[in-house]
Amino acid sequence: MGGFSLWHWLIVGLVILLLFGKGRFSDMMGDVAKGLKSFKKGMTEDEEAAAQEQRRITEARAAEPRPAEPRPAETTVTPAPEADRQ
Repeated sequence: MGGFSLWHWLIVGLVILLLFGKGRFSDMMGDVAKGLKSFKKGMTEDEEAAAQEQRRITEARAAEPRPAEPRPAETTVTPAPEADRQ
């Protein structure tokens, strides 16, 4: 009882075609396809821009001179007097 049969779907399709007409429906589907293509193109452009930015940052870091590592300070250790040890 809860499902739609083939006849129900045919009637729904016919009503949609009558409301929108053949030209309008195909125009809308074309616009949807153009929108999807534009979205995909924008996503790939964003990914390419991010990759270029990452390359630029990596190259800039590689070109920077590295600071010299600090040398460890020389320390002298004096032994504690024997009287303090217990």
